[in-house]
Amino acid sequence: MISSFNFQFKGILFLFIYMLPFIGTAQINYGSNNGSYLTIRGSKIYFETYGEGPPLILLHGGIGNITNFKKSIPELSKKYKTIIPDAPGHGRSELADSALSYQLLADYCSKMIDLLKLDSAYIMGWSDGGNVALILAKNRPDKIKKIIAVGPNYRADGLKPEEVGDWGDKFTLELFEKSFAPWIQNYNLISPQKNWKRLVTESQKMWFKEEYFPLSDLTLIHIPVLIVYGDRDQYKLEHGTEMRRAIKNSQFCIIPNCSHSVFMEKPDLMNRLAIDFFNNK
Repeated sequence: MISSFNFQFKGILFLFIYMLPFIGTAQINYGSNNGSYLTIRGSKIYFETYGEGPPLILLHGGIGNITNFKKSIPELSKKYKTIIPDAPGHGRSELADSALSYQLLADYCSKMIDLLKLDSAYIMGWSDGGNVALILAKNRPDKIKKIIAVGPNYRADGLKPEEVGDWGDKFTLELFEKSFAPWIQNYNLISPQKNWKRLVTESQKMWFKEEYFPLSDLTLIHIPVLIVYGDRDQYKLEHGTEMRRAIKNSQFCIIPNCSHSVFMEKPDLMNRLAIDFFNNK
């Protein structure tokens, strides 16, 4: 979710721009590495797969793409068959058949699991992907064994008060275009439809919805869940612990000296946490 023009919006967009393929120095060009496509609800959804072993699906953050996990894929793919899709309208995937919502993103991922004929899978999602992972934990216990939700929130007011501004009221696409031209340039390089205005508009509406799903939904989750926040996360730690208390079989981890951008700042630690959590019986 992006809520403050002065801090959060610029901070998260800077992260995405920083992680663009033409800036990074990774040996493998994740996000542009001859992946595959699935047709889901009439949209072509791009994904890449690395490694062998139990399936692990990685779900990226808002207006991000596969490259959000470029620092984690090499290590995780040594242990798991690591599957990373571009969400509808993101990266190389086509736009969805209707406006974005967390439930819609979960529906697309659920269908992907079925089309790939996965007997079971682990899921790790970051930010928006963490919200989607929580929905999937409730909806698909038949397929999903465990999830890690990194920096999730179920309500817009989970954001810290000092990071809430009036950006939402004053936002315009013209301002976005002026401030984030590098992001738009990269988006247009890889997007099949190049309709960044629709993606940004729909994402903004999704982020600013008061409640994404009721807290009571989390009480219906019965698979193991690990919620992870940075100690300097943009979301209130008590918001994370509230979700942790609602989920019966769950754990809560705080990453020290870390912001919301855990996969950029602490990738090795996140890899160790993930492997330990998924492998622990």
